[in-house]
Amino acid sequence: MLDTDRFTAEALCAEILERHRSTIAVKKPAFAVRKLSLIVTAALELSNQKGFQAMSLRDLSAKSGVSMGGLYAYFDSKTTLLGMILGEVTEQVRTVLSEASPDVTETPAAHLDWLIETHIRLTEAMLPWFTFAFIEAKNFPLAERRMATDSEKLTEAIFADVISAGMKSGDFGPDTSPLLPALIKPLLQDWYVKRAKYRRRGVKIDVYIETVQRLVRSACTPCDDIRSTQG
Repeated sequence: MLDTDRFTAEALCAEILERHRSTIAVKKPAFAVRKLSLIVTAALELSNQKGFQAMSLRDLSAKSGVSMGGLYAYFDSKTTLLGMILGEVTEQVRTVLSEASPDVTETPAAHLDWLIETHIRLTEAMLPWFTFAFIEAKNFPLAERRMATDSEKLTEAIFADVISAGMKSGDFGPDTSPLLPALIKPLLQDWYVKRAKYRRRGVKIDVYIETVQRLVRSACTPCDDIRSTQG
């Protein structure tokens, strides 16, 4: 089970601070993390309310309680802040989806199930971050749109590698569609993008995870196995 304590706003902002140490002017790490956490949390909330493009730095200052001068100690523009947030989403996907234990990765089907569950639980733990990255993507500047696209490609490539390994080992059918990795991504996104739909239906996260796993496994099952279960 994913350790959600790793994904508090302060824990994530500590990693942002580490990656952007050369450009963030505040030198006391504990203080910098606290303030950056206030700033990023406020930016995500304002973006959800009015959109990132409509959010001004004055809005962000008022919402976060950090002065305009204080904001500039962390970034020189909204675009830089955007890059920090998107970069953190991508790095968490890259890191977390690579943490499967050897006993999981040795079996393609188990690895695929693990990836689905881990990705969905990661998006649950970082819900405002992932929602922001998806909803706002169409309004991003070109470079940041590419960051968002590259993050999606990363996830797709991870799934593609496991499916390919399963096809080579015979665990998955040789006729498994090459489109499957691309089709998995919308299933993962639906949990955080259309949350209200599942809340209305009373769908819990465990049920959603199991349903996606079952759908994906059925798309990978060799035809002979399907026929034997139906016979």
